[in-house]
Amino acid sequence: MTLPFFVYGTLRPGEVNHDLFLRGRTRSEEPGRLADAVLYAGPGYPYAVEEPGGGEVNGELVTALPESYGALLAELDRLEDYVPGDPRSLYVRVERKIVRNADGAAVRAWVYVAGPAVTSRLRAGGRRVAGGDWRGRV
Repeated sequence: MTLPFFVYGTLRPGEVNHDLFLRGRTRSEEPGRLADAVLYAGPGYPYAVEEPGGGEVNGELVTALPESYGALLAELDRLEDYVPGDPRSLYVRVERKIVRNADGAAVRAWVYVAGPAVTSRLRAGGRRVAGGDWRGRV
């Protein structure tokens, strides 16, 4: 299934992985937000953790160029240490609704959220990023 990606950390424009993975491979990048999630600080990168009623995570909705989509999906899965069906994955790629800031429209997109083991550790003692925006971290 071809879906846009929602990025909220090092893949955002101006962050370290944006140029390495996304520059020249996207058709559009527009601000949006993931509801029912909170953001935690990781070791140099954030984790979104799904939490109904917990808040929202800010980021960008990225639409890949069709000719780049397959390779980009595989590269992002590797970057995020996501292996389908492996509970040890740092992140899990899930399909969620993202609300575009420009018009309030809900768009289905892939989002990498914290994997099960990571989620447990973060909930037990992780540091939340206030306001759900990685760029605003202290």
